[in-house]
Amino acid sequence: MANYGSNFWKKTPFLKLLLSMMVGIVVQWRLQFSIKLLSILFVIAIVSLVVFFIIPFFNRFRLAVVNGLFTGLLFFCFGALLAWQKDIRNNQEWLGNFYQPKSGLVVTIDEPPVEKTKSVKSNATVQYLLQNDSIIPVKGKIIIYFKKDSALNLQYGTQLVFKKSLQEIKNSGNPGGFDYKRFCLFKKITHQVYLKPEEFEILQSEKQSWFRAFIYNIRQKVLNILRTNIQSKKELGLAEALLIGYKDDLEQSLVQSYTNTGVVHIIAISGLHLGLIYWLLSMLFKPLQKRKKTRWLRPILIITGLWIFSLLAGAQPSILRSALMFTCIVVGDSLARKPSIFNTMAVSAFILLCINPYFLWDVGFQLSYAAVLSIIIFMRPVYNWFYIKNKLLDFIWKLNAVTIAAQVLTVPLGIYHFHQFPNLFLLTNFLAVPLSSAILLGEIFLCVISFIPAAALLFGKLLTWLIWIMNTYIEKIETIKFSLWDGLQITILQTVLLLAFAIAITYWLLERSGKSLKLGLIALFGFVTLRSVAFINSNNQEKIVVYNVPQKTAIDFIDGRNYLFVGDSDLMADDFARNFHLKPSRILYRISDEPTLNQFAMNDNYISYKGKRILLINESVKYFPLDTIPEIDLLVIARNPKLYMNTLAKSVKIKQVVFDGSVPAWKTQYWKKDCDSLKIPWHDVSTGGAFVMKVD
Repeated sequence: MANYGSNFWKKTPFLKLLLSMMVGIVVQWRLQFSIKLLSILFVIAIVSLVVFFIIPFFNRFRLAVVNGLFTGLLFFCFGALLAWQKDIRNNQEWLGNFYQPKSGLVVTIDEPPVEKTKSVKSNATVQYLLQNDSIIPVKGKIIIYFKKDSALNLQYGTQLVFKKSLQEIKNSGNPGGFDYKRFCLFKKITHQVYLKPEEFEILQSEKQSWFRAFIYNIRQKVLNILRTNIQSKKELGLAEALLIGYKDDLEQSLVQSYTNTGVVHIIAISGLHLGLIYWLLSMLFKPLQKRKKTRWLRPILIITGLWIFSLLAGAQPSILRSALMFTCIVVGDSLARKPSIFNTMAVSAFILLCINPYFLWDVGFQLSYAAVLSIIIFMRPVYNWFYIKNKLLDFIWKLNAVTIAAQVLTVPLGIYHFHQFPNLFLLTNFLAVPLSSAILLGEIFLCVISFIPAAALLFGKLLTWLIWIMNTYIEKIETIKFSLWDGLQITILQTVLLLAFAIAITYWLLERSGKSLKLGLIALFGFVTLRSVAFINSNNQEKIVVYNVPQKTAIDFIDGRNYLFVGDSDLMADDFARNFHLKPSRILYRISDEPTLNQFAMNDNYISYKGKRILLINESVKYFPLDTIPEIDLLVIARNPKLYMNTLAKSVKIKQVVFDGSVPAWKTQYWKKDCDSLKIPWHDVSTGGAFVMKVD
């Protein structure tokens, strides 16, 4: 760790620039500064730096801090400007600036359509809007869901025209839910539409990029080779994901097993795959390093091999990011004066963020860099824990040392994003990492010998057997009761404090730095304090949550860390729907798995909870005017009951109305008008997200 001392920042100048740029990207996304303000600050920073280099050298030395501040400002503004420019909403030609519900659209399919459970999905680029006999060129992307059997003739480059109204992409609005709107916006996708066969027309013209068409054709050929020679459906799905990142044939239960046991990175094609290819190419071309005449050829061949594999693997964003990262590492290693590996990593991240600043929010981007940096920093210290003479045992320990080292910086990120920790990750990685590496190399070899059908089929059976062993092993580990620590919840600040603690304490152990120990303990104290406050707040919380679940009724009554669910029973039996809509909220509020609740009473559709009176109307019931009108704190309307607000208001005094996700949209429009005329506050979860009511 000697390289991480006082000269660290001098050896990694690009890291400072990268950090300033990253702050600019985040701040711009959060605060949305105007382009005018950013441009002014950018010019001020440039002019100040020019003036700084004009003044005498002695004054420059005295004003070094000022120079650093303006350099930081320059790259802060650079990052903010990149984020502004990549936001499709800031483009004057964005379709959202011109679109009207009756507009016609001319779109181009961006990728081969993917079959889903109830539809066929594809991303499309909008070329033109057709309005009042005029053609308006626009920019932007949409998601199209086709009715099954209506997308048989669609492929990459197909152009369509249709007039059906677009729907803006929105989040469910459930507490702790995935920010799908932001996820799509980072890809320049802002709207979606569902099309039946009679609602669109295929144009004769096609619009294709020869490069993307080449990639998709290669990808399809690889899929055909795998499907011909690996005939077991379950093993085929994993083989496709492992080699080219194609996940449409993967069983969801298998994906969950790999996630729960801490080896999901195996099927998420990324740095692991490129790292293996990089190691293989380095070993293959190592003899070229011995001669001066051929030394220059080695990095060229390694980089060429990395990018060829990336293209053959379908040129997925995650693998292209890894290819660029390893390219920077190869270039750095080939220089006469080898730079710091941290500076090389910073350069690669800088380039990637210049291409797309929103990679910063990509989980794959975060985990890839965290894993590589963690291995660089911690692998050697972990490996030195034990000295093993036996070469085979030493090799096995080295693999485990890599796995342990990679976890140091990835665990906090994993907990933040996935809310779980695989307790037996060492046990699963011990077999899964080397076996998956062998399978990956075997799949590449299978593609090479595919022109010999008999040999390819025989080798395909061997790969099928190896994949079966790996799948079975992972699924067996998952069945162990304590294999997964689930339901973990930490904030961004807590994640940063955990990372700071890990790095500072490691540096203290290796370098005996008192400052690092203090920083580590401060970070740990901050983490424990924030977490304790969060648990205290959770123990004292009292809430009613009406969820936004399409066509379903779902209500949680929360008291501290206990809860009780009221709603459709089939929702609780549907693992996917429950995990997607309800589980994130329950993790966020830190409530227990077992539904138990005190001070709760339900009589037919009347609910009493903590002094609050709730009425759930999910069927047609007649209400008659009363002399003494009871007060209802919360009225939840579900499904499609025959109900008149004017009549109901004469029977009960309503403080708040909530329309849940099972209510037809057309029906809520009438009830909303009645509520407005009666001056009753209302909330529609389908448009406004989940309704959360604090119980005082």
